[in-house]
Amino acid sequence: MLKRTYGIVIKNAVFGEADLIVTYLTPHYGLLKAFAKSPRKIRSRFGSSLEPLTYASISFFGKEDAGLPRLTQSDIIRPFHSLRCDFNCLLDISEILELCLNFLPEREPAPDIFKLLLNMMTTLESHTDGATKLFHLFYKMRFLQAAGYLPGLSACGKCGTKTSAGDFENSKAERHHFYIAQGAVMCSRCIKGGGDSMPLSRGSLKFYESLLKWNPSAIGRVNAPAPLVEELRDIIDAHIKYVLGPSRFAHKKGG
Repeated sequence: MLKRTYGIVIKNAVFGEADLIVTYLTPHYGLLKAFAKSPRKIRSRFGSSLEPLTYASISFFGKEDAGLPRLTQSDIIRPFHSLRCDFNCLLDISEILELCLNFLPEREPAPDIFKLLLNMMTTLESHTDGATKLFHLFYKMRFLQAAGYLPGLSACGKCGTKTSAGDFENSKAERHHFYIAQGAVMCSRCIKGGGDSMPLSRGSLKFYESLLKWNPSAIGRVNAPAPLVEELRDIIDAHIKYVLGPSRFAHKKGG
């Protein structure tokens, strides 16, 4: 059965002498792997449409339970060529593409994450100053939220006590601590025996709560304090690393 959808090329892998296995992120099928016959030949009808980050309209053929359907058509909607040409930007985006590959199951609809990735790539391409740490932090938080893996910073993971930024002001509480193995913060009454932890300041918690509410289009206009961005980034990356395992997520120091 022939099917059509839209997809962003996440990666491609060489198969045989001239074939490729292309992995797309699509709204209707989530992660989709497709077999592309002879795209590496000079006169291939696919042209450059199978390059990573390319946004394309695709058609593929295969039975409902086929493990590897055959790609029959790929028409470029937006190539995002400039993102591939900026080395630092490509490194940052590659990290985010890895989140898609590691967190998302194959063949399950992912319209929210597809829209999020497309929005991110469009925004980055329009920024002449390249990728920012804040924008990638924002994307990773929104990705984890959409995928159901967002760390619990709004309440103690053991007793359920709320940890909103206002609690610091009302009770003059100490810093909360994010416990990596728990995937959540734990209040000062529950921290005993919680394992490895990372401090979470009032400012970072307030900033975290704001980021989850902001529109992506506003990120480029925000001048966020670097210490808050770094503190939250370290917590988010530690959470991702624990969930996936250290061998599957490599944080770039100083990136």
